[in-house]
Amino acid sequence: MTTTTTQVNPVLRTPPASPAAAAAYFSASLAFHADVSDVASALATATAEGTDPGFVVIDSRSTASWDQGHVPGALHLPTALIPEQAEQLLDKSVPVVTYCWGPGCNGATRAALALAELGFQVKEMLGGFEYWVREGFAYETWEGPAEKAADPLTAPVDSDDCGC
Repeated sequence: MTTTTTQVNPVLRTPPASPAAAAAYFSASLAFHADVSDVASALATATAEGTDPGFVVIDSRSTASWDQGHVPGALHLPTALIPEQAEQLLDKSVPVVTYCWGPGCNGATRAALALAELGFQVKEMLGGFEYWVREGFAYETWEGPAEKAADPLTAPVDSDDCGC
């Protein structure tokens, strides 16, 4: 007797969630995360209109990292200092967007957790400083303003809108 072994497609080994469960998950994800392009767009619009973006951006990295480069207008609040300094620096009625180095670092997640535990509304900026720079957005260093061309693997090179 011959036994046939059927390999399960690794993508479907665990079946997709139901549409209702997927909608709940992805809706919740958007409540916890913002991407670099959306943060940059909101900050640019607020600057152009002379308005407040409605949130504050927190760089949760070390001073050496901050000096190397950071999002213009961000506040520097390393994660370890959040418990003792956040309530003096931030207004709990204003949402906070945290970032760290990039997708390979969970520093922004730890910072967001520390802020949430103190009662702040918080989102994590996906991609962190790495994707801010890779998408071609201007940044500041200890030497002054800087900018690099957009990486074509992360952002369109001839458009301001990726269509996402």
